[in-house]
Amino acid sequence: MSNSVNNGIANIRNIAKCYETVMRTSERNPNLSGLACFYGHSGLGKSFAANFVANKTGAFYVQVKSTYSKKAFMQAVLREMCIPVSGTLNDMMETAASELAKTSKPLIIDEFDHLVNSGKVEIVRDLYEASQGTILVIGEELLPKKLEKWERFHGRILNWCAALPTDLSDCRLLQQIYAPEIAIDDAVLQTLIAAVRGSTRRVSSNLENLGELALEVGKRQVTMSNLKEILPHGFVT
Repeated sequence: MSNSVNNGIANIRNIAKCYETVMRTSERNPNLSGLACFYGHSGLGKSFAANFVANKTGAFYVQVKSTYSKKAFMQAVLREMCIPVSGTLNDMMETAASELAKTSKPLIIDEFDHLVNSGKVEIVRDLYEASQGTILVIGEELLPKKLEKWERFHGRILNWCAALPTDLSDCRLLQQIYAPEIAIDDAVLQTLIAAVRGSTRRVSSNLENLGELALEVGKRQVTMSNLKEILPHGFVT
C-alpha cells in the first residue's frame, strides 16, 4: 500500500502493516496455519487500521465487548456475516465456520483481550480449525504474552505484527487530514510526537486543535518560534 492520503484516509504505517499481515496470512501455504495477531499499545490506531483493512479486503470484522459470552461472540460473528442467528452454540459455530470456508473471507477480531481475559480463547481456535480460514486477532501490547497460556492457540499464530508508534512520515500524512490549511515545520511535528509518545490518536487530536488555533490567531505556518503564541499551554498529552 502506498504512503499517501486517499478519500480522507491517511495510509499510515499501521494501516499498511495490518493490510500486509492479513494478505500474507490469506496467501499462505495451505499447510500453514491461518491465524495472525496484530498487537500494540492503546492509541496506535489498530482499530482504525482494522476497519480500513476490513473494508478493503471484504473481511468480516467483529469488535468484542467485555460482556461477551461465547454465545454472544458467535452471535456477533453471524450478524457480521448477515446470517440469521439461531440454534445452539455448536450450530452457530458450524454455520460461521462454513461461511468462512465458503467465502474465503478473512475474519478480523478486534479487542481480543476480552476473550483472553475471560478464558474464551478456545472458541476462536475451534472456529479456525473448523474453517481453516484466515483469522486476525487484535489486542493490546501484552496479548502475545497472555496467549502463551493457550499453547494450542499461541503455537498456531503464523504472523505476529506489532503496531508502530507514529513517526514523522505518519505525522505529515495525518496533518493533511487534520490540519490541511496550515503548514507545520517538522520540528513542531517532532515535538508533538515526543509529547504524546507516538500515540496516533493524540497526534490526530492535537493536530486538529493546532490547526484551528493557528487560524484563529492568523498564522498559516507553525514554527518552533511561534508555537507558544499559538499553543500557550502546550500539546495535550
